[in-house]
Amino acid sequence: MPAFPTNFQIQLQELFRLRRDVRRFRPDPVPEDLLTELLEAAHHAPSVGLSQPWRFVRVDDPARRQAVIAEFQRANDAASAVYDSDRARLYRSLKLAGLKEAPVHLLVCVETDPDSGHGLGRQTQPETLRDSAVCAIQNLWLTARAKGVGVGWVSILEPERLREAMDLPATWGWVGYLCIGWPLEEPEIPVLEIAGWDHRNPLAKHLLQR
Repeated sequence: MPAFPTNFQIQLQELFRLRRDVRRFRPDPVPEDLLTELLEAAHHAPSVGLSQPWRFVRVDDPARRQAVIAEFQRANDAASAVYDSDRARLYRSLKLAGLKEAPVHLLVCVETDPDSGHGLGRQTQPETLRDSAVCAIQNLWLTARAKGVGVGWVSILEPERLREAMDLPATWGWVGYLCIGWPLEEPEIPVLEIAGWDHRNPLAKHLLQR
């Protein structure tokens, strides 16, 4: 398998470094052909046994969007109560979702028993189906960043409280709720690091040898 040119490799590393979880968006629409391109990139992700278990839901209905916003507000208030006073104040100062501003809402789900793949590779580790859907999100995210489009993953939600509002098939599991749009800002450093929430650890802290 031939290596890509050195310039491409350098740019790829820069893409990894500058990927951001975006929470501040401009309201400008994302062209449909560009959104399709992002979804095509997601659809080219690796999947266990070629199961292709990802399922995408465009959430355009105002009532469904409002249900997500309301659940985020509820869950976010509950989350702030977990911390002590100083950390709670910092938490409440953070903008942790762009649900009201982002022009595109995309729910990524996983089919929990897909026909595709015929079960290969997931008999011992069925969670690899969900892992495959996460790979699809990463493909979409990096492609979006390369094109100047922002993506934010909203995790401060309890999926079971929203399944009815989304009218999901019984075999679809919730993986990630994404906000997609043109970023209002493009910081060199992750916003949580700028705010003093935490910092990036050196690789050595996460590497174990046996």
